[in-house]
Amino acid sequence: MDTVTQIALGAAVGEATLGRRIGNRAILWGGLCGLFPDLDVLIPFGEAVKEFTYHRGFSHSVFVLSALTPVFVWLILKLHPGTREYRTRWFMLVFLALITHILLDGLTVYGTQILWPLATPPVMWSTIFIIDPVYSIPLMGGVLAAAMMSRKGDRGHRFSTFCLALSTLYLAWSMGAKLYVNDTVKQDLARQNIAYRNFLTVPTPFNTLLWRVLVMDDRGYYEGFYSLLDKDRNIRFSRHPSNEHLLDGLSGHWPVQRLQWFTHGFYSVQKRDRAIVLTDLRMGLEPYYFFQFKVAEMGNPHSIPTESERIRGERGAGRLPWIWKRIWNADPQ
Repeated sequence: MDTVTQIALGAAVGEATLGRRIGNRAILWGGLCGLFPDLDVLIPFGEAVKEFTYHRGFSHSVFVLSALTPVFVWLILKLHPGTREYRTRWFMLVFLALITHILLDGLTVYGTQILWPLATPPVMWSTIFIIDPVYSIPLMGGVLAAAMMSRKGDRGHRFSTFCLALSTLYLAWSMGAKLYVNDTVKQDLARQNIAYRNFLTVPTPFNTLLWRVLVMDDRGYYEGFYSLLDKDRNIRFSRHPSNEHLLDGLSGHWPVQRLQWFTHGFYSVQKRDRAIVLTDLRMGLEPYYFFQFKVAEMGNPHSIPTESERIRGERGAGRLPWIWKRIWNADPQ
């Protein structure tokens, strides 16, 4: 999730846990703990695929964050010795602010290595887009109210807690919506007699009403869209080649192996001039994708560069009006 939302979530957790007792210090430390896992972006990993796939790695591990919790509490009590009587609640605040961060990231499609250093694929429950105002605005409003309103009463605290509960209910809604969409996709793939290896449903930018459907088979992939407001449960798919044959001879190349693992197999390959480019199909809309990497150059055998290179293309922002229209209309013009 975006960093501002993660800070707001941590601050809201801090207010709910300890705000009544120590005031805005709970908001401050909750926000800092909510920010902490994302500080791994400041680490220079030195190579494009490493930068992409090491983010949300060790810093988002439940094991690492659990081990760091007592360290954070020790530091906090050193800075605020007058709050030692709330040691147990400080543990709750720090642990919950850290863990809710990685759980929220796990609800996006990017991939969060919650069980690092275990070699399990990154978690990507993909029930919410990385930026969703419906989730974020209540959190921010509740935290601002608690921080600005008088501490003589508890109206700000109660309002912040209510907003945290409201945002959490929205996450529950997104999970239910995804289950419904997944069931719709399975039925429609069977109806259209489409054989597939795997499929993925992802909410489109800034909402949980319109879902992008990505279906992989052994030779290519299908892309379709389904809105919860559609009058029927029929999905129109467009088919595209995945060109995996371009990776022949590259099965042992680390960037290729790493991207195949990190994307859960939702990738395609293209030849651009002499470059072999591997694209993460999970983030973007055809033909605009956020993460594309040059992993080799054409040859016999292929020429393998010392370092992979990220290819930056168009972001496809011009499709946002189409997304808005597609939510309400199955045949947008």
